[in-house]
Amino acid sequence: MARTEWFETVAVAQTLAKKRLPKSVYMALVAGSEKGTTLDDNLAAFTELGFAPHVAATKPNRDLSTRVMGQDVALPVLISPTGVQAVHPDGEVAVARAAAARGVAMGLSSFASKPVEEVVAANPKTFFQVYWCGSKDDMVARLDRARAAGVQGVIVTLDWSFSHARDWGSPKIPDRIDLRTIVTRMPEAVVRPRWFLEWARTLKPPGLEVPNMALPGGPTPTFFGAYGEWMGTPPPTWDDIAWLRKQWDGPFMLKGIIRADDARRAVDAGVSAISVSNHGGNNLDGTPASIRALPTVAEAVGDQVEILLDGGVRRGSDVVKALALGAKACMIGRAYLWGLGANGQTGVENVLDIFRNGIDSALMALGKEKVTDLGPDDVLVPDGFVRRLGV
Repeated sequence: MARTEWFETVAVAQTLAKKRLPKSVYMALVAGSEKGTTLDDNLAAFTELGFAPHVAATKPNRDLSTRVMGQDVALPVLISPTGVQAVHPDGEVAVARAAAARGVAMGLSSFASKPVEEVVAANPKTFFQVYWCGSKDDMVARLDRARAAGVQGVIVTLDWSFSHARDWGSPKIPDRIDLRTIVTRMPEAVVRPRWFLEWARTLKPPGLEVPNMALPGGPTPTFFGAYGEWMGTPPPTWDDIAWLRKQWDGPFMLKGIIRADDARRAVDAGVSAISVSNHGGNNLDGTPASIRALPTVAEAVGDQVEILLDGGVRRGSDVVKALALGAKACMIGRAYLWGLGANGQTGVENVLDIFRNGIDSALMALGKEKVTDLGPDDVLVPDGFVRRLGV
């Protein structure tokens, strides 16, 4: 990577992505639900946590590797599944390649723009994300396809509800890219020449189809077609989650836990991992930051399942704080999307390098040899920080 294209922080990646991407594409990456209270708290909460470093006898070499959902990974960082990635023509395939190059596992959304088969080919350590959407037969068919593609596990997302409004406005996303849409969006695209030329070379506009939601022999739905199906599907019960778990004989994560009682119900349903998550601030606004809920969830079920955290993770020190409070690893979303927007696959690799360097630096200062050595004594948690939900 040319030095001029290298960035030192995720914040700089965000700035570069904002300059390079059309406004509506960029806004789709930063948006949170309603006022954005949860989105803001996800970031603010990490700044309230401190460290308790050592100044001598620190370890000369650190081991950042761990094992998550049956996969050995070089970093305690996983790619969180996100929907249609129009920030770059290679989309999820570019992200998967970058993750593979850095020894990181890939999470692929059901609403992704690239087929699961292509993503697994780019990164064999891929987990497939599913929603409770459609009939049970539909869900089994999608799991069967993921299994045939060679995915290593399943992520079931529950921390997503219909967001009625965003106070700062939300970009209007078309149902499909037709001639009229191309004409109306052209002024926004041409003022971002690098992004425009990347797509122009493909000889086709950004697609809004979601191939992984297609059923055998059926058409490929659009994002909003699949979204409508999800909205029309009654929410699952805990018995439904237990049923879905039985359809998959490998690692099975339930994403969206924020309360201790829900964590216990997830364990009873047979899941092998949970993610403490509020969907990056895109679910119910006013939900506490994920990191505030983590200690209570870890206390409730930490010896029974693997616990991951997502929401507001922007630097390696954030990952270290989460691990110290009970997480096995963190899932990142906006951070790698900004890297993808800033510089494609190389930008995602850049972001993962930033996380690696930050984790390593924090481990050294804390006198730890391995990420698995971290514990509560390594962080300073102010009074009132933890939210004890569902206790």
